[in-house]
Amino acid sequence: MKNQLDQTRRRVMKYCALGLVSSAVVNRMERVAAMQTDTSPTSPRTVTGKLKAEYKKNSEKLLLPRAYGGKDQPPKPADYDMLPTSWHQRQMKLLFSRAAEKGVQAVLLRDPPNVQYFTGYWYRSTERPQVAFMNKDDGAPWYFHPVIDNQLVRAGWFGGEKVYFDFPHTPGGFPNEGKVVTGPPVDLFEFMLEGVRDKKVQGNKIGVDGELYPSELAKLKKILPQVEPVDVSRLIKEIRITKTPEELALWSRAYTYNDRAHIFARSYLLTYGTDVTDLELQTATLLWITDLLYQELDLAGGFMNHGVGAECDVAIRAGRTTAYPHPNQPYYSRVLRNQPLQVVCDVMVGNCGGENYRMYQIADQAGHFDAHGTKIWEVSQHCCDIQRDMQKEGAVCGDIAYAIHKYQVEQGMQKYIFHRPGHGEASEGHYAPYIALGDRTVLKKNSIFSEEPGLYDPEGGVGYNWSDNIVTGESTGYRMSFVPYTKEFLFVKL
Repeated sequence: MKNQLDQTRRRVMKYCALGLVSSAVVNRMERVAAMQTDTSPTSPRTVTGKLKAEYKKNSEKLLLPRAYGGKDQPPKPADYDMLPTSWHQRQMKLLFSRAAEKGVQAVLLRDPPNVQYFTGYWYRSTERPQVAFMNKDDGAPWYFHPVIDNQLVRAGWFGGEKVYFDFPHTPGGFPNEGKVVTGPPVDLFEFMLEGVRDKKVQGNKIGVDGELYPSELAKLKKILPQVEPVDVSRLIKEIRITKTPEELALWSRAYTYNDRAHIFARSYLLTYGTDVTDLELQTATLLWITDLLYQELDLAGGFMNHGVGAECDVAIRAGRTTAYPHPNQPYYSRVLRNQPLQVVCDVMVGNCGGENYRMYQIADQAGHFDAHGTKIWEVSQHCCDIQRDMQKEGAVCGDIAYAIHKYQVEQGMQKYIFHRPGHGEASEGHYAPYIALGDRTVLKKNSIFSEEPGLYDPEGGVGYNWSDNIVTGESTGYRMSFVPYTKEFLFVKL
């Protein structure tokens, strides 16, 4: 009977993956959905496998006690899915107040995460250029965008536009208006600047979120000869580095899903042991947590601008692939005894949230744990605590990195060090500043960093890289996740 059930689970997992390229994908996914929601005692095995209740109960019991709202603790998780328009308006007003010191009364945002952060307009970045422009006294931003995003941009905080059909665009070619024209492409940068000129620039300076190339400067001088560009990217970074209470609450909510994904992955691992591959463990966890997240969002029946920036990512590395800091090979190995296993979860809600990695040690047949791997595990784990304890307001990024690397070297780990201990976090993932030897940034309260004091032994085939999001506090940093770093949770016998 057990073999039949295992074969059924394997077939369903296989069909779930292969169904993405099958003409029967709709019917198959309907069956998957039914299997997930049918919880009666006589129901078939779910697509993610029937987990043993005692493993799930034990994993949940080992979570750290949830404490919210106190000093140097995560805030209570948000009950909203996205930051409201009023929040974006407030941040744009803050940008103008900071930019006023440079005599800037108009801003041009070209980096998609900056556009999203200050306007709330979220779009998929492709080769099609888009910008947001706003004067200090305007009631709403003006946008330069392709026709493909007409509905998205006009449904938000909208104060006008200049539209091109697609990339590349030819003059007058708007098939959506019945104007079918072919010919040489327009210079879209000049086309955009012409729109800004027609919109009119307040003052004689325009703040840009990055330096312009010499060719772009020449075009700006040609079309807006009285306007001086001012790089305000540093101001934007300073604003975005320090998270607001609303962002932190969304971050906290995202990590409730990260934690649940880890509980599921651990329970699945203990239930099926060496009968699974890292791919199966990854696919099952990703399907389960994504389904859970999307069930709990207000998606308004598929209407746009709902649930924006909500996504899950799961990656499982078993065995030798953990030994490389940035592996370029697929993760496809049987889960085996006497090896490390990395569980990576990365959940975002409303573009807030981030990574959460835990490192497992799997015992050998006799129930013993590899001494070499255990030593590296212990050193790298302690480095995580060093960062948490030091990451307080007023600390210096490079000093934290120095303490971590010094400890690693003192423990004889120098040949296993390949990268800095951490990076700043924002909606695009990696963001300034960095927990790195060359970064002398003084930390501000409510800035967020990853913790990744990874140690890797490519020759031995083992490696350990953790991660969490640590928020800079007053007397110490605090983690967003409540998944423990203990041997009780992470040293398992299969």
